[in-house]
Amino acid sequence: MIIRKNTKGFTLVEIMIVVAIIGLLAAIAVPNFVQARTQTRKNACVNNLRQIDQAKQTWAIDNNKSDTDTPVATDVDTYLKGTTAAVWCPLDDLKAFGSSYTIGDMQTIPVCQKDAVNHKIG
Repeated sequence: MIIRKNTKGFTLVEIMIVVAIIGLLAAIAVPNFVQARTQTRKNACVNNLRQIDQAKQTWAIDNNKSDTDTPVATDVDTYLKGTTAAVWCPLDDLKAFGSSYTIGDMQTIPVCQKDAVNHKIG
């Protein structure tokens, strides 16, 4: 009687090792991906704050305003691409248009109302 050994295919142990390696790589990669995504959204929020501040400064120069004047959203809309109502914090899951940022007067910088993340200009 001749016993033939089947050498085609993979054994269960080989497949389990490959699955374990893939699981280990995923366990390393997923937290880094989440952290990178959060940092990118924070950077986008800071850039939005810079654009709002630049629009506010341009409004003040064009209209000869002093440091005590406070622009409203419609004042700076012409200096932004789009409107202030269309700008929101990327970390705001509700995407409530215009509700994420406080413009403030000319002496203060715009702030994001997402206090938990603590992102600001500078």
